[in-house]
Amino acid sequence: MAGAVAVAAIVLAVVLASGSGSDTALTGKRAIIVDQLQATQPNPDFRRDASDTLSQAGYAVDYVSGNQVDVNFFRTLPEKNYEVVLLRVHAGITTEVDKNTGVRTDREYVSLFTNEKYDDHKYPDDQIKRLGKATYIDGGDPLFGIGPDFVKESMQGSFGGALVVLMGCDGLRSQETAQAFLDKGASAFVSWTNQVSGPHTDEATAKLLKHLYLDDETVEKAVQQTAAEVGPDPAYAGELRVITS
Repeated sequence: MAGAVAVAAIVLAVVLASGSGSDTALTGKRAIIVDQLQATQPNPDFRRDASDTLSQAGYAVDYVSGNQVDVNFFRTLPEKNYEVVLLRVHAGITTEVDKNTGVRTDREYVSLFTNEKYDDHKYPDDQIKRLGKATYIDGGDPLFGIGPDFVKESMQGSFGGALVVLMGCDGLRSQETAQAFLDKGASAFVSWTNQVSGPHTDEATAKLLKHLYLDDETVEKAVQQTAAEVGPDPAYAGELRVITS
């Protein structure tokens, strides 16, 4: 049976921070910022800006970072009833290999990094097909990577119409993982068509949030306007896109 192997892409992303809006007691609206890279790529200006925007729109914002971003965190994420899910995580293209033969298959998809060190003996059922090794560089210490089968088969509950924004690289270079989030109940999945630098995704995400939650634009229009304003990533050519359910 096939299993996922190393993700060989370096992904740059940004840091977000928690906040809370004064109207949240009335609206009950909730957002979460999942910051896998808080310790390595902090950006105080962006974290303040993103939290302020969400708070002004009436969202209570939860913030999860560092070693809290592990396999079981992702497993339970859909059932926590967030309307906005910002994934500030490394991501990259995974090529599957057959675990019995070691031969690569034709299947490629996007995997999300956790901050949990890879261990051959953990999560044996999930490792059959749903989890893989994710590394920042070739030969680096592997982490667990979350693939589309984990999203579909191991995540608990439903995203219930939430917007999911994957701020790291390659999220829409292949649509299989994005579609898995939609099949799990997300209403829209926003990400990049290729790799993206930290400053570029930082700027784009800040603008996107303002268009969505302060200007009250649709997700399609907000993404289109943001993409027109920031353009493709100047170094890696990643473009901001959205797919919807």
